[in-house]
Amino acid sequence: MECPFCNPSDEVILYEDGLIRILLDSYPASRGHLLVVPKRHVESWEELTEEEKTALVKGIELAMKKLREVLKPDAFNVGMNLGSAAGQTVPHLHVHVIPRWEGDCAHPRGGVRKAVLDLEDENLSMRGRWEGNRLNKGEIERLRGAFNRPLHALEGET
Repeated sequence: MECPFCNPSDEVILYEDGLIRILLDSYPASRGHLLVVPKRHVESWEELTEEEKTALVKGIELAMKKLREVLKPDAFNVGMNLGSAAGQTVPHLHVHVIPRWEGDCAHPRGGVRKAVLDLEDENLSMRGRWEGNRLNKGEIERLRGAFNRPLHALEGET
């Protein structure tokens, strides 16, 4: 299997620098679901350099900032599935940044604890749901436009 995060299509790339990419999730759990991935192919957190770890955390911050600007979510779920036993289906480390809105689900309590329940991911088995969560072209372009400056600009550098 060719790695979709090492060779993503241009349509899903929102941001890229020397260390990370921010991508649209192909099976979004909510509208605006993004992935922050290291450019270098690694499967585990331990394989990352300290510089890559720092870049990923800054990428999470950047993703949340731009999602707040464009889609105005009320909250976020942020997480990783590290290893196949934890549900990792693409063997390239990635961080999910999932925007959330008040009332977007009936029972939001439990957060990451729900990840260990033996339940099928209804988002993946219900094609209409993840297709409905995809952003339209205008929303994608507004979000892509929000990512028009490099990551280091977050630190006040130019």
